[in-house]
Amino acid sequence: MQWLDHLSQFWPHLAAAFDLLAVLLASSHVLLHKRDVRAATLWIATIWFVPLVGPLLYLVLGVNRVRRRAVSLGVHGTFQRPSPENLGEPNPAAAEHLKLLAGVVNRLVAQPLVSGNRIQPLVNGDAAFPEMLAAIAAAQKSISLTTYIFDSDASGKRFADALGSAVQRGVQVRVLVDAAGARYSWPPITRELKRRGVTVARFLPSLAPWRVATINLRNHRKSLIVDGRLAFTGGMNIRHGNVLRDQPKSPVQDLHFRVAGPVVTQLQEAFANDWAFTTDEVLDGFLWFPDLTEDGHLVARVLTDGPDADFEKLHWTLLAALAEAQTSVQILTPYFLPDPALVSALNLAALRGVRVDIVLPARSNLPFVHWASRAMWWQVLERGCHVWLTPPPFDHSKLMIVDGHWVLFGSANWDARSLRLNFELNVECYGREFADEMQKVITGKIAGAREVLQAEVDARSYPVKLRDALARLFSPYL
Repeated sequence: MQWLDHLSQFWPHLAAAFDLLAVLLASSHVLLHKRDVRAATLWIATIWFVPLVGPLLYLVLGVNRVRRRAVSLGVHGTFQRPSPENLGEPNPAAAEHLKLLAGVVNRLVAQPLVSGNRIQPLVNGDAAFPEMLAAIAAAQKSISLTTYIFDSDASGKRFADALGSAVQRGVQVRVLVDAAGARYSWPPITRELKRRGVTVARFLPSLAPWRVATINLRNHRKSLIVDGRLAFTGGMNIRHGNVLRDQPKSPVQDLHFRVAGPVVTQLQEAFANDWAFTTDEVLDGFLWFPDLTEDGHLVARVLTDGPDADFEKLHWTLLAALAEAQTSVQILTPYFLPDPALVSALNLAALRGVRVDIVLPARSNLPFVHWASRAMWWQVLERGCHVWLTPPPFDHSKLMIVDGHWVLFGSANWDARSLRLNFELNVECYGREFADEMQKVITGKIAGAREVLQAEVDARSYPVKLRDALARLFSPYL
């Protein structure tokens, strides 16, 4: 047993050496990769002054990047970049400045703008779920579904039954659920899906030891593609709370969209890349990517964003859209925690005379996030932006409109989690008619909302201001 005695003598020195090595490696990573000087300084202090725990916290919460093997699916024939003169506007001169926005996004993303699309808004699960279930029931060849939350409730089981029936008909079905989102209900819906013969996978299962550096990452994308021809995407999860006519215990308003036309291929490619990363199975060929023809007049493009090769592409798109705005910016989002660059861009737009309306829920499903958001409202109110609070039920809708012509919708919120940590999927659209339709949605919400004034924010009690300010410190991780 002498070797144990020797080991016990050297163990403190080994532990100290390991701790020093961890501190040095973590500090080096911070210095080389953190762009924000304030964040880098805070992490360096945490790493050096909180032994062992500091480097571990940085590994879990500070790295937040993942390398993904991109799948080369080729360039499909439907991918034809429209000329800058054709942005879906009968009078192109009315949207001349938006050509610059299109040019910026062209340089940010690989996907081109495609024309000939038709997009239909679906309000709440009352409209979206029946349409999605009908599409699944009519599927003949393939179904791909990705979602953040897929609850094992009344609505979730209807989807599980429909997907299981499709498998029985010989349809190829692939379902991808975020590992964290799959735990929102118990037992998880993945069990029900597997029991029905559905091929299902979880994105970044965080309990695996080698996944510790990605434990804070989420796949927040939502899409359903049927036969590679018809798609549904937006911000809606699969849970019964979205079906308001059934008066659920926790009702949630939301927007989803029915998509037809060549842009569906881009939605399928986004799913195929996520699926290949998760399972190593490559989905390709006519079964998943049929030739598509024009189905409408809308010009659109899919924007994928995430802590990988797509890092901050959505953030840059938002900054470009705010910079090009000339008359109006309308933002509908459930969570509003913009970083300093976005705050400055919003304020500059307002100072240039652009009408900026930010529509938020009066009562959040996450009180801590609401407190952090409220601590930031003064930053946009003081420069002339307008903040509106909509009454319950909680509104989870996500929408942005610029100058009554450019529309952005999808899964991303206006917060650091969506813009830096999550894998998100959004669609940008150019077209007056569709923008007018979406403006009616936001105008209707503003009509029933209450405007927040600077005096109201300033009048909060001192304890409430402290609570909100404390919550704001955690905004990069909410």
